[in-house]
Amino acid sequence: MIPPCLCTLVLGGGGLKGLAHIGVFRALEERGIEPRLVVGSSMGSLIAATWAAGMRIRQMEDRALALQRRDVFRIAHVDMALRRMLAPAVYRREPLDRILADLLGDRTFQDLPHRLLVNTVDLNSGHQILWGLPGLDDVRVADAVFASCALPGILPPRKIRHHFCADGAVVENLPIRTAQAISSNPIIAVDLSGGRSRSHGVERTGFAATYSRGLELVMGRLVEDVLVDWAGPPTIMIRPAIERVTMFSFNKTPYLIAEGYRATMDALDQLEAPLPELPPGIHPKHQVQVRVDRDQCIGCGLCAGTRPDIFRMNGAKAEVHTPRHEWSPMTDALERTCPVSAITAAGPAGTDPSHPRF
Repeated sequence: MIPPCLCTLVLGGGGLKGLAHIGVFRALEERGIEPRLVVGSSMGSLIAATWAAGMRIRQMEDRALALQRRDVFRIAHVDMALRRMLAPAVYRREPLDRILADLLGDRTFQDLPHRLLVNTVDLNSGHQILWGLPGLDDVRVADAVFASCALPGILPPRKIRHHFCADGAVVENLPIRTAQAISSNPIIAVDLSGGRSRSHGVERTGFAATYSRGLELVMGRLVEDVLVDWAGPPTIMIRPAIERVTMFSFNKTPYLIAEGYRATMDALDQLEAPLPELPPGIHPKHQVQVRVDRDQCIGCGLCAGTRPDIFRMNGAKAEVHTPRHEWSPMTDALERTCPVSAITAAGPAGTDPSHPRF
């Protein structure tokens, strides 16, 4: 059992994919892990706030399974008709406000039984604002969570004090740096960005799909940029296999919850040592083999120029000179370095190191 004082939980955004976080909480509860601090971004902030307010996991599951599209998304017809391009968002604020009022009431951060930080960004200044920090903990949790869920253009920003705040995912979707700055405790981080996945035909599926796909790519790259040379507290990276679920899917809730649970249990089972004894870096660690398909390679040289520690040019083709590496979020970025998909990085028998199942 991990003592509750030794863990910070970081929950990333991903639209309705964030319901997977409920399964994460179920797994942690079964393992006797109660985080001392939870940092949430976007939908991760909503699930984190619900838990921090004291709701039991079973009740969270029941509420999620009953959620329908009309409970969250209602088009702002009047604003769009009267204000057109000056309308603040596509969807109305009232449905989400009702959900948050029901879940959180008028509690401030000071009223919560568990410590919570909610990640937002001030749209005017560009400053990241973490509600719940000292001096920022006397505001309504519901307002901070609304702001954190307010994807620009999808939901209107929320005014909190003199700030107009929106989804903090646009600056740090998985706020691990924030967790490190506040506490030196080990971190459990749940990444739902899905930017590492491949999609087909997105350009034919309309505004919502193209917008959400663009966000996934941005959020995934933000995570990689933070963790490329991570030397902070030991961080357990949990990445549920939900890439094929869209950010606005309402019919995948049972799978999302189950996959969040499975991915968390697998990651905990794969740890090389008890959490307090882990060295700095990303965990669980896995060996991967990096390869270049020379028949597919076009010799553009981008991989060798970007990662000379791994690749070099041999004539008109690229080759790998240091093939074995420990998995990290950068493993995915290595594959995307190549415009023709000639690079692969896989574990034993071709397994995917992004999903710790081997």
